[in-house]
Amino acid sequence: QVQLVESGGGLVQTGGSLRLSCAASGRTFSSYHMAWFRQAPGKEREFVARITWSGGYTNYADSVKGRFTISRDSAKNTVYLQMNSLKPEDTAVYVCAARPRSTDTYNYWGQGTQVTVSS
Repeated sequence: QVQLVESGGGLVQTGGSLRLSCAASGRTFSSYHMAWFRQAPGKEREFVARITWSGGYTNYADSVKGRFTISRDSAKNTVYLQMNSLKPEDTAVYVCAARPRSTDTYNYWGQGTQVTVSS
């Protein structure tokens, strides 16, 4: 069982930066693949970025590639999303998720943190 708690959201101007954190409970955090998703008002939830259990592979949505960076610190049981050059269209609730290495489904989800980018 993994519990996820996000933090770091807020209000920022266009072009600004934020770093989101997702703290995970559980001793097996290091064996989980992690990802960030986001959901804007009136829109479907969309994939943002993911990182493998080892941190050796990352993958990004085209809309954030080159601007966002996902990373993890297994010693702190935390995954991060560094967001630079933010745009108004990045405004959404950002949610982190975890899935065991043996599955294709993200089983565990946080509550989310709001990111608002003003123009």
